[in-house]
Amino acid sequence: MVRVMVVDDHPLWREGVARDLDEAGFEVVATAADGTEAVNRALATRPDVLLLDLNIPAPDGVEVTATLAQRAQETNVLVLSASGEQQDVLDAVKAGACGYLVKSASRETLLDAVQSVSRGESVFTPGLAGLVLGEYRRLSEAPPADEPDAPKLTERETEVLRLVAKGLTYKQIADRLVLSHRTVQNHVQNTLRKLQLHNRVELVRYAIERGLDE
Repeated sequence: MVRVMVVDDHPLWREGVARDLDEAGFEVVATAADGTEAVNRALATRPDVLLLDLNIPAPDGVEVTATLAQRAQETNVLVLSASGEQQDVLDAVKAGACGYLVKSASRETLLDAVQSVSRGESVFTPGLAGLVLGEYRRLSEAPPADEPDAPKLTERETEVLRLVAKGLTYKQIADRLVLSHRTVQNHVQNTLRKLQLHNRVELVRYAIERGLDE
């Protein structure tokens, strides 16, 4: 059972989302209304997914995300915000968020996103994934020189990494390469371990910096 924590300063919205998650079979381990409460309860309960609004009393959602990226790396942050502004999305992802949905997303979309993020996948409201990839390309002025001591990936791991960098989901990658979802997930986890990265967002940036998304 996927363990989820819901953070939002609007009580009716927070309770409604928690109820939807519970009815769908997720385990809601905690809720919080502000940043301080969110960090303390997340560190105490260690949820698989932290469903987080950005606009909460200080520290805000971006700061909460950055703190948990350092102190609770097993918790994947999925932002659920009223804002779809470019800067808000980029700030959240740079802080360590694995996904970003706007609050107009349907109940089914939200539930699917929580499940995907619990597996380490990145999920974005349509249009936002391209925005994030575009920003990473801008930050990557040029692929770094060959690193003789860099970990060696297998041909299949590199192939999967290229598709991850293009923004494909695990299911899409599995269909493209005629593999099982579990096999794709294993390749991604092996690649994360070899490169000493923590999540799919960092993996995408690594791939883009090396031109693997071309």
